[in-house]
Amino acid sequence: MPEAKKMLLAPLLLGGFLSVTGCATHHGYVYVRTPPPEPAVEVVTVSPGAGYVWVPGYHRWDDGRYYWVRGHWQLAPRGRTVWVPGRWRHSSRGWYFQVGYWR
Repeated sequence: MPEAKKMLLAPLLLGGFLSVTGCATHHGYVYVRTPPPEPAVEVVTVSPGAGYVWVPGYHRWDDGRYYWVRGHWQLAPRGRTVWVPGRWRHSSRGWYFQVGYWR
């Protein structure tokens, strides 16, 4: 197949794939039609040491469904001690995940 035809066909195939999987991308976010499940209840274990912060788990959208990513202890970067958890937000395009960050 000529290269020009491949370049024209790629967006059509991607659009068809996204309509089947129920998600789309815009401004770097993946938008999902299905709302995320309630967060899992996690048992927070004892901190491994000074300077560690608990980073809670979250649902990740992958392969057409949600997967639970377990929380974990993470050593805070120097000068940062607060983890702002990621969260699912809703917009007119659907649900999208806003990643967590250190503050």
